[in-house]
Amino acid sequence: MTKRGKKYAAASEKIDPNKRYDFPEALRLAVDTSYRKFDETVDVAVRLGVDPRHADQMVRGSVVLPNGTGKDVKVLVFAKGEKEKEAQEAGADFVGNDDLLEKIKGGWFGFDKAVATPDVMGAVGRIGKVLGPRGLMPNAKSGTVTFDVARAVKELKAGKIDFRVERAGIVHATMGKVSFGADRLMENLTSFFDTIVRLKPASSKGTYLKSIAISTSMGAGIRIDPVHVKAILK
Repeated sequence: MTKRGKKYAAASEKIDPNKRYDFPEALRLAVDTSYRKFDETVDVAVRLGVDPRHADQMVRGSVVLPNGTGKDVKVLVFAKGEKEKEAQEAGADFVGNDDLLEKIKGGWFGFDKAVATPDVMGAVGRIGKVLGPRGLMPNAKSGTVTFDVARAVKELKAGKIDFRVERAGIVHATMGKVSFGADRLMENLTSFFDTIVRLKPASSKGTYLKSIAISTSMGAGIRIDPVHVKAILK
């Protein structure tokens, strides 16, 4: 059993594990109980009433958080010709094709997100087994396989996140940093839940949002009553 420090224990005492908070109170607690010297990340975990084993109940999507994630996202673009220039002008950190493929084959992964134009996906697909497990494979469903590379790069730089329900029916996503404060975190959470609710599969029966919890990188989970989602989406 992991032994927790005194600061963790003191912060955890302020959180009632049996209570289901509303969003404003939960976010204030998350910010106020952060005790680390570094700027902790604030994450949300949502258990959905879906069975991901069925294709028609797979929940996946993306959303551009209005306040970003607080992270400097390094974007790589696989492209050629005029699209290379377009990606560079949009702020991509790395742009190329064969040269980048060779670097990645050699073990380089100095980027956070990857975008590719459709005409180079044949070559990119050959390193899919390397990119896929790291969550770096461009995907048309998430908008990262596109000829509109400028838009894709700008959205990723602005704080676009991708999410996907896991086998246990849980979606994890980053909502920002403790330094954002409760109000900016609330704006990000509202955008996230607006997307989650809109993605509810038609075949999902019963309760869709079963449980919600937020936590900081090193902090305890704070449970939120799913009924409060309706309030923030009004």
